[in-house]
Amino acid sequence: MTAQNRYYATGKRKTSIARVWMTPGEGKIEINKRDIADYFPRETLKAIVNQPLALTGTEGQFNCYILANGGGISGQAGAVKHGIAKALLAYNPSFRPVLKKAGFLTRDARKKERKKYGQKGARARYQYSKR
Repeated sequence: MTAQNRYYATGKRKTSIARVWMTPGEGKIEINKRDIADYFPRETLKAIVNQPLALTGTEGQFNCYILANGGGISGQAGAVKHGIAKALLAYNPSFRPVLKKAGFLTRDARKKERKKYGQKGARARYQYSKR
């Protein structure tokens, strides 16, 4: 979806969802109305978010406004990465082979398995006692 050079995409990972709006600009990334440096304390998380932009050579060309919710900060970083990659695809469809090969367009669907009734956990059983 594009409107006056705005590119929108939704990124997901585990239980995190990130809504990403990209506009041409100087490379400012804002997550939940906070700067990326404030939102993600670890350098690795910031690097994960910037991977699609670095791979396509579009670092510093777009301002990203992101609303992220659900899950933890690691899951949210993955969701933001997925959303930015999809927004870049909306901007330029020729980025698809590069982003696809790097695995940025694939949603990481791994979630915590639910606990089953009559059991201690998702797979852990109560210990059997013969006597």
